[in-house]
Amino acid sequence: MAKSRMEMLLVMVVASTALFAQSSGPDGAQNLASVLDARQIVGLSVAAAERSWQARDHFAYTERDEDRRLDLLGHVKSENVDVTRMILVDGARFEQLLEHNGQLPSAKEQRKHDEDLDKLKHEMPEEKTARLRKDQENRSFLRDVLEAFDFHLIGEEILGGRPAYVLRATPHPGYHAHGKYGKMFPKVEGQLWVDKQDFGWIKVDGEVTQSFSMGLFLARVQRGSHIILEQTCVGDAVWVPKRLEMRASTRILFLKSLDIERILTYSDYRPAVDGPYSVSR
Repeated sequence: MAKSRMEMLLVMVVASTALFAQSSGPDGAQNLASVLDARQIVGLSVAAAERSWQARDHFAYTERDEDRRLDLLGHVKSENVDVTRMILVDGARFEQLLEHNGQLPSAKEQRKHDEDLDKLKHEMPEEKTARLRKDQENRSFLRDVLEAFDFHLIGEEILGGRPAYVLRATPHPGYHAHGKYGKMFPKVEGQLWVDKQDFGWIKVDGEVTQSFSMGLFLARVQRGSHIILEQTCVGDAVWVPKRLEMRASTRILFLKSLDIERILTYSDYRPAVDGPYSVSR
């Protein structure tokens, strides 16, 4: 089920959805009405994001994951490209590997895929409960957004042909995170474009302002790492990722530094059909 990729994607999305704003904009106090307007917009956008995230569980789509390691001059040292199809199996999302570096899955990769699929199909009730609980915990950070930031409405723009509110935010002093991902919020700034019609997130542009730890291997995402998330509407006010780009500097075990460029593109969104299917070989 490609857990490592999904976990990494979640971390990047969490960091980027911290929204918000190294961008320029008028400094100084804003009047109360403006602040309230900004919070109302973000509150509606968070509710829309939760609805879209739930709806996305019922879509099949294709993901292209380009993972590059860069040298000190920004040149590519190594690259891995995976193309996967997210499908629905017995009500659960499952990643079907289609290509690795332009080739069909190897025999080893196919065996791993088949083992994961068989495990999912024979999931015990307690395993399903634990999986659903973890999914819920991973998404709970959305509820912290209004607590974690002070918001400012800085203007309006047309983005992708749609009118959008443009907001910036700064981490709220004294915010106490309620979950593992919420701990990143005080360390990220950026800018958010919210669709004026249905309050979906059209674009998020964020930058890491303080290093933070990630994962189980003491990897640290360094200050200056940059994340851009672009989304598209697939109808019924459902907004889904179109492109997620991260340029990051990381330090592993406080010894080895890596510059990473990660680009994920999403396409061919369709309502998922649950049931028997065959794996292309």
